[in-house]
Amino acid sequence: MTEPDLIIPWDRLPEGFARQLDEPRGPAAVPRPAATIVLLRAGAGGPEVLLLRRVRNAGFVPGAYVFPGGRVDGDDATEALTERVEGVTPAQAAARLGLPGNAEPPALAYYVAAVREAFEETGLLVGTTAGGEAPPSAASDEGVRKLRDQLLADEDAFPAILDALGCRMDARAVAYVAHWITPEAEPRRYDTRFFAAAVPAGRAALLNEAELNHALWLTPEEALLRHGNGRLPMVFPTIKTLESLVGFDAPEAILAHFEDRPIPAILPRLVRTPTGVGLHVPSRD
Repeated sequence: MTEPDLIIPWDRLPEGFARQLDEPRGPAAVPRPAATIVLLRAGAGGPEVLLLRRVRNAGFVPGAYVFPGGRVDGDDATEALTERVEGVTPAQAAARLGLPGNAEPPALAYYVAAVREAFEETGLLVGTTAGGEAPPSAASDEGVRKLRDQLLADEDAFPAILDALGCRMDARAVAYVAHWITPEAEPRRYDTRFFAAAVPAGRAALLNEAELNHALWLTPEEALLRHGNGRLPMVFPTIKTLESLVGFDAPEAILAHFEDRPIPAILPRLVRTPTGVGLHVPSRD
């Protein structure tokens, strides 16, 4: 058998990960559509990414540091939301994500879900006001915090919240950077589109504490170093995405790099090794 493409030692995996790998499973679960977004900001040492630690009782990768994201909900495809997306048409979104025009959910819903989940989890909204500026964050503006709390209580309120902020979702500022499908060994599986977007320098996150309990802004290099030192538990897609962000001098350079880059779907296979969990990634050729 060929060597795994990546091995994460047991002590650097999220709590409970090994137990899930060993439990007997029936037929593989059907992956659920999901969207994740890498929020970027300029920092003194280069572009920084926002990583969030999931609470210990989370149903998926508890204790791991992840990017904001979650499931694509049915409401993400409603006209009330898709008509509030600027910069990408439904046909362009389908072409970029490699989906048919009649896909369910439609491609544009992944963009909406990424933006919505980021606002729910961090209070940071990827959008533009009528004046072309980014809206305030929930961490710095009491009115935005109340609107984020309203969204946590009722996701149907997102269109009205965008209107209250005088804001539209800005898909032109969102790059498609990766596509991961959860391994078949996992009990909860997701078909996840990864995006990236920049927020103004100095912006802070205000966490949804029901799901997350710590936030870090780090350069990709520092995040990978901390993981290698056993101080930042992460799962494979997060690690590999961070590796793809190394070496850039500004968030805009990262977004430009991925603008037209082919994004293959990756369905890895997990294996137990003497030192940890190994990941076999199919050839991308």
